[in-house]
Amino acid sequence: MADAENIVAETAERIFADLADAQTVNSDRKGGWKAPLWRALSEAGLPLAWVAEEYGGSGATLAEGFGVLSAAGRFAIGVPLAETMLAGWLLSQAGISSPDGEMTLAPAGPRDRIALNSDGTLSGLARGVPFAKDAKHVALLAQDSKGTPSIALVSADKCRIESSLNLGGDHNDAVTFDRVTPVAIKPAPAGFDLTSLLLIGAVARSLQIAGSLESMLDISVKYSNERVAFEKKISKFQAVQHNLAKLAGESAAALAAATSAADAFSDPATPKDAAFLEAASAKIRCSEAAEKAAAIAHQVHGAIGFTIEHILHRFTLRALAWRDDFGSESYWAVELGKRVAQNGADELWPLVASR
Repeated sequence: MADAENIVAETAERIFADLADAQTVNSDRKGGWKAPLWRALSEAGLPLAWVAEEYGGSGATLAEGFGVLSAAGRFAIGVPLAETMLAGWLLSQAGISSPDGEMTLAPAGPRDRIALNSDGTLSGLARGVPFAKDAKHVALLAQDSKGTPSIALVSADKCRIESSLNLGGDHNDAVTFDRVTPVAIKPAPAGFDLTSLLLIGAVARSLQIAGSLESMLDISVKYSNERVAFEKKISKFQAVQHNLAKLAGESAAALAAATSAADAFSDPATPKDAAFLEAASAKIRCSEAAEKAAAIAHQVHGAIGFTIEHILHRFTLRALAWRDDFGSESYWAVELGKRVAQNGADELWPLVASR
């Protein structure tokens, strides 16, 4: 199984390296690189990796898909790959086939709700929906008047989309559903709710953040060994060495938290409380690491790291933007505290020690 996971991730790595090299992408102001990249990803079956073959996908495991997301983070990919993978996963929970093309999913945050009306249409507002402007379809979780959840597929052109950009320059839009008739809708499986959706989204973003931090570290170390000041490489200065060590620590912590959460979600035997602990902790730790690591990386680079011509901002700004998707660190910290308090003090240590 580990070999299969590596093959899928390596396939993604090769595609990204060939068609989405950071310097090439950064120099292409018109976004001409996106279509060839998406075509290659689609031909490899990666956008629908988490969709069973019977529903039009590749039938990859969660672990294999998580490997793809880590690679996507290392290249700071600005296309809706993660969103399409998550949308396909959501649709498959209800046995809905996934269409071709880019997708996104809603709600992407804990505050929004989409209502399933008595006539079968959908109404509501979902804010901060990643790549909604670029998507052809939206997979969503809706609730009827009794709070019973359903999973639906909606054509994006039936929605009103207010365009907005996140820190990384990617679409992060508000989507209004005004009595929209879905392409398909089915009841969600028992026990599936908005938290279930947010948790796997949090794991996905944690892996992407951890991947971007790995690249920040590599770029910063390389630059410090090239940049000369006062007749010696800046990597020889103790202050720079100290900062790079802190950056390496943040990167390692984020990677450990994200991969642990991915492993927990990939194992169907993981108890629900343990999966919640892993996902929430990963999103909190990776989000904190993104803030610290971005500051350090830009300190190492100095003014050049802030220029639009340099590739560093592709990683730092996206890592910072991803902190808010599928629940911020503040939201998950509060929810984690509530879960611990609800279970009682006697259950805390056994749960933590089991991980």
